[in-house]
Amino acid sequence: MIDISESVMQFLLAFIVVGPLIGAAAALLPAPPGLKGKSHEQAVLRHGVTVTGVILAAAIVLTLGFDHDQPSKMQATTDISWIPALDVRIHLGIDGISLPLLVLTALLAFLCALYSYYKMPAGPSPKAFVALLLVLESGTLATFAVLDLLLFFLAFETVLVPMYFLIARWGGEGRRAAAWKFILYTLLGSVVMLLGLLLVGVKAGTFDMVALATDNGRGMSTSVQLIAVFAIGIGLAVKTPMWPLHSWLPDAHTAAPTVGSVLLAGVLLKMGTYGFVRIVLPVAPDGMQVFAPYLAAFAVAGIIYGSLACLALARSGSKGDLKRLIAYSSVGHMGFVLLGIATMTPTGVNGALFANIAHGLITGLLFFLVGAIKDRYGTADLDALAGATGAALYGRAPRLGGLLAFAAVASLGLPGLAGFWGEMLALFAAFDPADGLSRPAFLTFMVIGGLGTLLTAAYLLVVVRRVCMGGTRPAGEVQLADVQGYEFAAWTPLVALTVIAGLWPAILLGLTDPAVQKLLAGGKA
Repeated sequence: MIDISESVMQFLLAFIVVGPLIGAAAALLPAPPGLKGKSHEQAVLRHGVTVTGVILAAAIVLTLGFDHDQPSKMQATTDISWIPALDVRIHLGIDGISLPLLVLTALLAFLCALYSYYKMPAGPSPKAFVALLLVLESGTLATFAVLDLLLFFLAFETVLVPMYFLIARWGGEGRRAAAWKFILYTLLGSVVMLLGLLLVGVKAGTFDMVALATDNGRGMSTSVQLIAVFAIGIGLAVKTPMWPLHSWLPDAHTAAPTVGSVLLAGVLLKMGTYGFVRIVLPVAPDGMQVFAPYLAAFAVAGIIYGSLACLALARSGSKGDLKRLIAYSSVGHMGFVLLGIATMTPTGVNGALFANIAHGLITGLLFFLVGAIKDRYGTADLDALAGATGAALYGRAPRLGGLLAFAAVASLGLPGLAGFWGEMLALFAAFDPADGLSRPAFLTFMVIGGLGTLLTAAYLLVVVRRVCMGGTRPAGEVQLADVQGYEFAAWTPLVALTVIAGLWPAILLGLTDPAVQKLLAGGKA
């Protein structure tokens, strides 16, 4: 690690949040400054790669300058009064909880921009596409960096408009209905969440998330905490998405362009679970303890529901869409994240944060791969892909088939890959939840969650068998293109990080654990 002054760290974090907005404005100019390409369209797309690349580089430098000996301490903090009458401040900062999510967002945004440079989705001008991608990145990065409740809400909502247009204008069949469903669900959830955030700010006398976490709910009665947890939790649960508030997700994923699905699964879903950890757990612990068993019950219901839905889609003759199947798998995987949070233990919350990152890497890779398969075959319908003998990716495009099999076994939680640790820690925490929670109930949730892991393995192995295996195709049939250079560049970091996080989990847990311990202890290290 390198020694960087606090003022430079502050600048880096502010630049990471604001930089994409500046880049978005530049993308809408007649020509991105200083960039030339074969055509204006290529210049705009190259501009997107450049801006997201610079933001990723800044995030890496920020990580290198982060004091890894004190991950529980808020670092690179900026605290400026913005609306004095409401005591709303421009308060930025990162700790071991938010830093990995910040880097994940910067990485996936860059990989999506790089992929789009070579494989721009069909739709209107790339100008608007690049600008929306950058606004989406800025809103997501801000969500993980701000430390004021109202700023958190603004950042949380910023991502809705660009994602709506990415689905509605560059998506596939049924894109307009899916986009409307996405924005209506999330907006309605957000309205309720805003009421909860305002209630917390008014009753506690501050919107500062650090001060609220340190106070640990002592400034609010139990009844206020209950109302706050319910209201804030609704908005966060919709974004997560938690069963039964998930129904917008499969439609949005199925209709979204490839990069839209990658960002939606990789980072947007994490905003909901991050809100539970950063706001609900430390700010209203008494209210959270009352709702924790219900949250866990909905979580394991989502695990089973998502797995059964995937099994139904994977079955021969069901006309299941592969993108839709991966979307339903997210409902199950995010159920493990919510189960870990519901245990209210350091083990469970660390597992939830680890599973967040693992899901972003693995499911991001899965959506890239499914997009590539759809481009080659012209469909993501499993029955059409498998045909009479199977899609035979191993024989027709072996590298693509191998990557799909790798992502599938990572997603089902194979030990040694990133998908294993988060789900294992969430189940382990359910075996011994926090004091005051019903152990018999959580033991039941643990058993149900364990059954969900078996169902997950079942549907993913069915997908691999149907898509990757199969007999030889007729001699005259055109050979599929295997992994291209730009695809290799976009996917390799996700594969590498999935392996590294699986073999060396301390690289993440070493960051999150001290911060989680401090958060659950009421701001005391």
